[in-house]
Amino acid sequence: MKKVINMLSKADSVDGQGVGSAYLEQVALVKDYAGDVFEVRINSHKKADIIHVHSVNPSFYLRFKKKNGVRVMYCHFLPETLEGSIKLPKLFFNIFCKYVMSFYKKADYLVVVNPIFTEKLIKLGVKEDRIKYIPNFVSEKEFYQLDTATINKAKDFYNIPKDKFIVLGCGQIQTRKGVKDFIEVANNNPDLFFVWAGGFSFGQITDGYSELKKIVENPPKNVLFTGMIKREKMNEIYNMVDALFVPSYNELFPMTILEAASVGKPMVLRDLELYKPILWDKPLYAKDNETFGNLLTRLKEDKNFYNDTLNKINYIKEYYSRQSIGKMWKDFYLSILK
Repeated sequence: MKKVINMLSKADSVDGQGVGSAYLEQVALVKDYAGDVFEVRINSHKKADIIHVHSVNPSFYLRFKKKNGVRVMYCHFLPETLEGSIKLPKLFFNIFCKYVMSFYKKADYLVVVNPIFTEKLIKLGVKEDRIKYIPNFVSEKEFYQLDTATINKAKDFYNIPKDKFIVLGCGQIQTRKGVKDFIEVANNNPDLFFVWAGGFSFGQITDGYSELKKIVENPPKNVLFTGMIKREKMNEIYNMVDALFVPSYNELFPMTILEAASVGKPMVLRDLELYKPILWDKPLYAKDNETFGNLLTRLKEDKNFYNDTLNKINYIKEYYSRQSIGKMWKDFYLSILK
């Protein structure tokens, strides 16, 4: 008889969130690679062998009890990563951060997508033997290369020029994501065309909302804000562009990096410590906007440099294969039931 995993999540309720993408990928993965021993239920109110929470909704907090199954929780963010994402009065922000940590500490096992956060969680009071590292991944069936005719049709739909080197930024429009830096690099490089796929997932409580809204409503001529994009349309977006640009100041393991790698796009990232254990030296890194622009321009003008960078990115695509991560999840679930 199969064991039951109850997945609790509202992460896919808003388009354009990496947490939602990770949730959908993980559920499909478990069904494919552990379906022989586990039955997966979604937001069920029945008792299960394992209850796996993907988002910090209060309704899930109340149901996150030992009697309902072995408690597993995804750690997609830490309190420190919320700074620059949402803007709340200090008192309410502090209360929310304490609530998140209380939620995490209720879990029997906390799964992190980046090993660098293990030490930080320990400092916040989570026991080390309750922390498990399992990286993100994406399905090559959903993110793959399209033919030229399909790409050109998509460019026509979004009014993206066919004679420009296209640079893509992805994610929620918020201060932490480096949107203002994205715009500054675009202003400094008018020969490149910049596309930002994403919107205001948190609405008016988004950190820097008023300033960012003005930018979105009056972008430079070489910048397009697409607004929220449904997940099934993102493969077209990645295929339309020539490079991914991630100026974000704080992340765990951005799904957009894996999605772009799966499609076969070179990428320029902010030089953050957290990327090194999971991406190594494969992407291009920079610390300031001038260097961001220089690297993007070199990708445009130097074909050998472009191809060499892309070859390194292909390593990321192969390393985070669906099969290997599927085995990790199956082994993990089986081990915690023992």
